Amino acid sequence: MDHVVAAESMSLEEAVKSRRSVRAFLDKSVPPEVLRQVFDVAQWAPSNCNIQPWRVLVASGEVRDRIRARLLESVMGGQATRPDYDYPPKFEADFRRRQVECAVAMYSKMGIARDDSAGRAKATLRNFELFDAPHVAFICMHKSFGVTVAVDVGMYAQTLMLAMTAHGLSSCAQGSMRYYPDIVREEFGVADDDFRILFGISFGYEDPSDAVNETRTTRDPVDASVIFKG
Repeated sequence: MDHVVAAESMSLEEAVKSRRSVRAFLDKSVPPEVLRQVFDVAQWAPSNCNIQPWRVLVASGEVRDRIRARLLESVMGGQATRPDYDYPPKFEADFRRRQVECAVAMYSKMGIARDDSAGRAKATLRNFELFDAPHVAFICMHKSFGVTVAVDVGMYAQTLMLAMTAHGLSSCAQGSMRYYPDIVREEFGVADDDFRILFGISFGYEDPSDAVNETRTTRDPVDASVIFKG
């Protein structure tokens, strides 16, 4: 499903199955009214006791440019990461298989061989270039919350990305956007804030001319994840 469907005519199933991670964007900003509309839709995501635990910092324009520049400077300068939340050290078994399948699908479209360490490093750096997306949202959670509330924030993020899809926007959720949280807090003037960054979402309009956006992943059959009984 590569065609764009108007938000008012797109079904939930169409939005879910057409949403995918896009890693190359056009130099075209999202109109303010569309920006506010998709985040308004996401605000209706469910949460335990309706606590709505998410805090979102959306960077556009000069703010986005400064954050991007500072992220690149930190990575290319070899600055140690200092994420608010740890990332799993490695995936095992089927989780690892799916991770590898995803990487193979993406790198093959980019023309990067398995032993091309320079090419892989360049591809990794694209994360911190925000894939040239004109906007990036940093998804945060109060420091007092743990994994059970993070589930609520995850539902918010899924709702947000589906709303973007329904409005003709593309997105890419990025764990790498948690690596230098102090940069983000400083740029937003919330250095002493109690909210911590879980991940980021770069978003905007897809660049259909970039081969990386031809990447497609698969899903295991339902029975691999769901047990029906009774």
